[in-house]
Amino acid sequence: MLEVHIVKKRRDFPISVNFSIAPGDRVALFGASGAGKSTVLSCIAGFETPDSGHINFDGRIFFPPPMPLNGRELGYLTQRDLLFPHLSVADNVRFGIENGRLAAVNGWIEELRDRLEIGPLWNARARQISGGQARRVALARMLARRPPLVLLDEPFTGLDGPTVRELLDALDDWQRELGFTLIAVDHRPDILRRLCPSIIAIEDGVIVARGDWQSLIANPATPSLRRLLEPT
Repeated sequence: MLEVHIVKKRRDFPISVNFSIAPGDRVALFGASGAGKSTVLSCIAGFETPDSGHINFDGRIFFPPPMPLNGRELGYLTQRDLLFPHLSVADNVRFGIENGRLAAVNGWIEELRDRLEIGPLWNARARQISGGQARRVALARMLARRPPLVLLDEPFTGLDGPTVRELLDALDDWQRELGFTLIAVDHRPDILRRLCPSIIAIEDGVIVARGDWQSLIANPATPSLRRLLEPT
């Protein structure tokens, strides 16, 4: 179980959210740009610290006090790939996995390599690959340690439609295989609906609705949410 209660001051408005997610569930955080979605993910990941509240996952306390980043068993993928440019693709994917564990996960890493079609890039330096290729490598690196919790913050921005659909299919398959809990943020509801059956809608730092997509589309809680859910 992931239990989240975050209170955090911001210059424009405070963030105050409270929700829980059952193990293996897939939930979308949805709302307008600047509503506070990314701040929530960043606090769970440990890149930002709440002013008060609590964050617990699988019996472990992420906050308070703030657990160090390397102690949080999760994968966090954002718009920025954050690859090490001087390392090879292979070394980027394996980064952070202790030598003693590499043999145990080699088969899994090979599956990631083949499914994401990054085998031909395996020995190339990260600085030599394209943006779309880097996104695939970043996804492989995030999943290489088989994290029980995955956070996605608009990681498909700037990718073409076929690539997005391919990566969504791969994520869907791996989530079903590994059973990780997933929270996804994106400004495009069609992408979120593909990944997550449940939705938590956030406006100005607070939760205004939660449920399944069909219910929220049929009865949006606010005019702003109605506009965001309208077909484009």
